[in-house]
Amino acid sequence: MIKRRSAAFFLVMALSAASGAVFVSSVQAQQTDRAKQIGGKFMCMCGCNQVLTQCNHVGCTVSASMLKELDGWVARGDSETAITSALVQEFGTKVYAEPPKSGLSLVAWMLPSLYLLLGTLVVVFVIWKWRSRALAARGESADQATAMVSPDLERARRRVARETEDF
Repeated sequence: MIKRRSAAFFLVMALSAASGAVFVSSVQAQQTDRAKQIGGKFMCMCGCNQVLTQCNHVGCTVSASMLKELDGWVARGDSETAITSALVQEFGTKVYAEPPKSGLSLVAWMLPSLYLLLGTLVVVFVIWKWRSRALAARGESADQATAMVSPDLERARRRVARETEDF
């Protein structure tokens, strides 16, 4: 009977150890995934211009040390903002893979769209001015120009219809 109890005890201990190992492995996998997710937001500082988690230089000590620091912060349970501020404090804002969308960086994000809109407006204005000058030079208004185009347009349509008829 004592042998059964000790066997049952060892069986329970073995199962709890196995489940504990699965739990620890699950926590480590979550930490690794979180570290990869956070590391994807930063650049490797070795000068390769690659994302930290994708630096493919053989023997790159910079990315290895940065990833080791990052894993340590994630294992301690530091927040993403704390990790970000630590990396920015150590390497400066050039560590960002994508600049933050706030402050002066927000202006930099918005400028291309603003330039496109402004350029489109300038082109439309220039075309409108050229057209009004051309009409003024001929002494016509926009309505008169449209009315004069209509007979020419009808004549061209009839000619196209005649020339494209099957023989």
